[in-house]
Amino acid sequence: QVQVVESGGGLVQAGGFLRLSCTASGLTFDDYAMGWFRQAPGKEREGVSCISRSGGTTLYDELVLGRFTISRDNAKNTLYLQMNSLKPEDTAMYYCAAALAQYYSHHYCPLADDQYEYWGQGILVTVSS
Repeated sequence: QVQVVESGGGLVQAGGFLRLSCTASGLTFDDYAMGWFRQAPGKEREGVSCISRSGGTTLYDELVLGRFTISRDNAKNTLYLQMNSLKPEDTAMYYCAAALAQYYSHHYCPLADDQYEYWGQGILVTVSS
């Protein structure tokens, strides 16, 4: 049984930082590209960042480029999102997701949520002004 579990969310002041972690079990972690998504109240879910199987390719939404950094530790089956210079508009539920990448290029790193098979339950990040 595949489980994807996020941690590290919480309340932070604008300008502050948080690091989200996501641990996946029940799958071969390095067969999967991984992604972070978020959904703010009243808005659609959006892709924040993704990382390829080996970690060699990363993509970011333009709203977080330069402030967020995605990384992964395949030995620990763990994905990270370092979020710096947080803004109130970053407030959202953040979701970790896994996309099977075994049959794709090593650079495969989708930001479209329909490419992802497994999802965590989400974790709340609140940035106060």
